[in-house]
Amino acid sequence: MQEQHLYEYAIIRVVPRVEREEFINVGVVICHWKRNFLGCKIHLNTQKLLMLDPQADVEMIALNLASFEKICQGSTTGGNIAAMDLASRFRWLTAVRSSIIQTSRPHAGHADDLEKMLERLFEENVV
Repeated sequence: MQEQHLYEYAIIRVVPRVEREEFINVGVVICHWKRNFLGCKIHLNTQKLLMLDPQADVEMIALNLASFEKICQGSTTGGNIAAMDLASRFRWLTAVRSSIIQTSRPHAGHADDLEKMLERLFEENVV
């Protein structure tokens, strides 16, 4: 039997008109410090987005989500934040902000396979 890992995760949201506070879930970010695991899975449903805001800048939102992924991966093209340690990147990604890309508050859970849990959380909360 594999060891259960305590992880944290947050749901990634797009809030096209922040003043209205309406959002669609577009992804999940999951973190486990001891296993040095920080992963995310993102899918922008443009049809849903445009239902909330027909004037939404889909291209700009997609670019911001790509930056979110680069930071999560620690990519050299992800800027200064992507160069931070894993825990700092997770905290930065999940910080409360009033912008088009937001996350839920972090939640905790246990899993023996973090990749499978990321996929499950994505299926349950995004698609």
